[in-house]
Amino acid sequence: MAETQAKNSKPRKTAARSSDNGASSLPAQTPNRREEAKSRFNAALEEARAGAALLGAEARDRATAYGVQARERSDDWSEDAKVKAAELATQGKSKASEAIAGLGKIVADNAETIDEKLGTQYGDYARSASKSLQSTAASLDQKSIEQIGEDARQFVRKSPAAAVGLAALAGFLLARLFRR
Repeated sequence: MAETQAKNSKPRKTAARSSDNGASSLPAQTPNRREEAKSRFNAALEEARAGAALLGAEARDRATAYGVQARERSDDWSEDAKVKAAELATQGKSKASEAIAGLGKIVADNAETIDEKLGTQYGDYARSASKSLQSTAASLDQKSIEQIGEDARQFVRKSPAAAVGLAALAGFLLARLFRR
């Protein structure tokens, strides 16, 4: 253990001593030189502290300026994103309305064929489904995005299971529409 301590500890510098009654071979420093050296060291230390304080203040100022600039840019970007989201929602609403109206037209066009192959009762079901799809498309065109969102919230509160099923169906249909 003594060897480990000896290896880990730093060797101390000792002054060379001569046999001249304990007098050093190096010239003795006078108290004035020591005081001057201490004074210079303390002055340099104070200057370094002052420089560090100035650098810290400058860093804080720059960080504050960058923070303000980032907040301004993020506000601009969020406004742009809101505008773009509103435009995309409006486009999506019109495409959904067109798709529902188109589906209603297809069902109405095929109602006579259903009459011939399956009977008039099923043809009437197709016609009522077509009218319902057409009125849904017209209703969707007339409502704003906010009104549609509120209607959706009310529907989810009333019947959450049906909402999950419809969301899955809507996701599938939207994926099919936007894939093309």
